[in-house]
Amino acid sequence: MEFRDLKEQYRRHRAGIDAAIQKVLMQTDFINGSAVRQLEQQLAVYTGVRHCISCANGTDALQLALMVWDIGGGDAVFVPDFTFFSSGEVVPTVGAVPIFVDIDADTFNMSPESLETAIQYVIKQTDLQPRVIIAVDLFGQPADFVRIRQIADKYNLLILEDAAQGFGGSIGNRKACSFGDISTTSFFPAKPLGCYGDGGAVFTDNDTWAELIRSYKVHGKGEDKYDNVRIGMNSRLDTLQAAVLMEKLAFFDEEVELCSQAADAYTRRLQDLVKIPIVKENMVSSWAQYTICLKSSEQRKSIMNAFSAEGIPCAIYYKKPMHLQRAFEEYPNELKYEMTENVCERCLSLPMHPYLTKEDIDKVCDKVRNALRVGV
Repeated sequence: MEFRDLKEQYRRHRAGIDAAIQKVLMQTDFINGSAVRQLEQQLAVYTGVRHCISCANGTDALQLALMVWDIGGGDAVFVPDFTFFSSGEVVPTVGAVPIFVDIDADTFNMSPESLETAIQYVIKQTDLQPRVIIAVDLFGQPADFVRIRQIADKYNLLILEDAAQGFGGSIGNRKACSFGDISTTSFFPAKPLGCYGDGGAVFTDNDTWAELIRSYKVHGKGEDKYDNVRIGMNSRLDTLQAAVLMEKLAFFDEEVELCSQAADAYTRRLQDLVKIPIVKENMVSSWAQYTICLKSSEQRKSIMNAFSAEGIPCAIYYKKPMHLQRAFEEYPNELKYEMTENVCERCLSLPMHPYLTKEDIDKVCDKVRNALRVGV
């Protein structure tokens, strides 16, 4: 059993993927080839956003957004306390200060109530200027952008949607990567839409910002790459990766639906045993992970031991809150992070991908039930 079965995905779609790669090899346009521009156009249409600008990875995508907004010294950027390191890492990279925000008990996304508390803390207790909210679409489900947008408007803040895990999710008729003033995603292989290496993209409806992003990602270029008008970075999506992504985009919605069916099957079997993931009304998750919560770290360890004995993969996302990461120890963390700390002790992500069989899901759920029974 695979945690994220890229082998089966390739086996089923090998002919198309191989043909797409072979086309690039024959054209030898490995950097900024035609497939890159085609992919950007297709992703813009898919998300309903005016501009899609591809880049080297999801971390660069976040940094490019902050650079476009001239975020730097003296600025406060609000980041969920329960997320991957890069969501917060990019903030001090541009010279700003990360302010971590506790999470919602059901979705594990940024808590709007905790966000407003954090904003008030910065205003009243620090000399920092609140500037940006980085809202992460964790585990595939979009953040609560209705309430987050209300808070952003109240305090005149920008929203940066980190949809690294959320591509393919939606709220109503709107797709992830359309909720931020700028939105980003990652094409890391294990993401809902993944390539065969690193890759990322930035989305915005703002024409001026889009042109700045295109400049910053290629060494701050002006008219061309030898006309450098600002300090930028080198962040390009390989043409090979773009070709793979276009081929995968063709069957992506089908995979999201299959993941949703797998999640429903997990939920039916596990809802009386553990805290299951909750998808809010009018939302669709792309199910980057299916993450349960146990009553204690001891229960989690029992299940992990049972899985290990049977060769069932699992993972802990995330073991340590952001505010406790050593890299962030110099930044303010006087706020409370009770929910994040609690979830970090109890969460466990189960195998999740479009090719899980009923037998796979039954095996996982049976092992959870047996481990909890033994542990009682």
